[in-house]
Amino acid sequence: MRILVALVMVVASALPAAAQPAPEARAILRALEDAFTAVAVRVTPAVVNVSTVPKRGAPMEEIPEQFREFFDEFKRRRPESRSTGSGVIVDPNGYILTNNHVIENAAEITVRLSDARKFTATLVGRDPKTDLAVLKVEAPAPLPVAELGDSDALRIGQWAIAIGNPFGLDRTVTVGIISATARTRVGVATYENFIQTDASINPGNSGGPLLNLDGRVIGVNTAIVAAGQGIGFAIPINQAKEVMRQLMSRGRVVRGWLGIVIQDLTEDLAQGFGVREREGVLVADIMASGPAAGSGLKPGDIIVEFGGAEIKELPELQRRVAAVTPGQHVDVTVMRDGKRVPVRITVGEMPTDEPVAALEPLDDQWGLRVEPVTPDIARRLELPRPAGVIVAAVKSGGAADRAGLQRGDVLLELDGRPITDAGAFTRHLEGLTTGQSVRLYLHRPGGESSRHFVMLERRTPEP
Repeated sequence: MRILVALVMVVASALPAAAQPAPEARAILRALEDAFTAVAVRVTPAVVNVSTVPKRGAPMEEIPEQFREFFDEFKRRRPESRSTGSGVIVDPNGYILTNNHVIENAAEITVRLSDARKFTATLVGRDPKTDLAVLKVEAPAPLPVAELGDSDALRIGQWAIAIGNPFGLDRTVTVGIISATARTRVGVATYENFIQTDASINPGNSGGPLLNLDGRVIGVNTAIVAAGQGIGFAIPINQAKEVMRQLMSRGRVVRGWLGIVIQDLTEDLAQGFGVREREGVLVADIMASGPAAGSGLKPGDIIVEFGGAEIKELPELQRRVAAVTPGQHVDVTVMRDGKRVPVRITVGEMPTDEPVAALEPLDDQWGLRVEPVTPDIARRLELPRPAGVIVAAVKSGGAADRAGLQRGDVLLELDGRPITDAGAFTRHLEGLTTGQSVRLYLHRPGGESSRHFVMLERRTPEP
């Protein structure tokens, strides 16, 4: 963009005096240049280089042909070599937002800041369905943070600024515009709602921020169409905010689920059902044990409204269902035999094979690892509702073991306050010093006394 401004100024200087741009026009060009520079100066300290050493022999997911060149940098690396990407610091305590494909199957993750400091990062959580991940580094002082914007307010044609590390060229700044919004069926992730931009994005930019002219993050740069030019995609920051919040608090993402098989309403199918193409989503099957079983929904129904919002295509329905908190009732309208039929469904929790990332390592100080209590776990343990955190592992001889904690215990309260999520629980323990202790109230399934108190004390680890 600076080249463009310079070209304008050169051309202007070559014109006769009467044809040169008015002082007001020159001031506008200068103000635009200053805006780009201000964004670079303010945000670059919050952009990090993320490098990884892959696990030996770890496979990577197959990438669609049109994006393969963009991902080759990550796929072709030998196990002993490093792959690089970008990230953006979103919390002064060291939380970093990046792409899942940047850190996927990493045995070691290193983060380098703009001041050249290096930290070993831990994986807080990852979400392959949106291609997002959250890392954490332990720094001696608060880190610079990028301000998050509002991607729902984007307008096609407005300026877009990308900062990242393409091909290892640290903190490269490129400028373009927002070419389109709400791009789906790109083929990169399950839940797609991409921002399209022509700001230059290359391998190594993945995970870096896409910014507006105010320097606020509006997206996470993710992919390009390798066969094209100026066609890049970024995950909207509003979508990333919710994923990031859940990864930081739970270590995983909880999504709503209907337990139905759906498909696009093609032109032929639309004619067969007597409706218009892309005017709803066709229900192909109902899972016998899924949330929609018994709701009255039937194969052949065409979902046209979900929770009061009009539904036109499959990706839109997927996103709206996923955004519902499990356990909520949602009103759905379907077309059946040419008539609109109301159906009410209690949304369940989407099953996942994705392991929960350990929010903190099982260390010598506590010897404890916890995970969220999901609705399924709550039902299995006969808890009245999902609450607290469940003990996933206890190290022999550690503080948790000395306190009498066991794998499978559900921790409900900490010093009399309800435990709401795993992230808050582990962060509270982090703040304690040697010799300090906390009172835990727990539920132990199958025990003679199912609920009781224990004291957990932080001690200096024994040699």
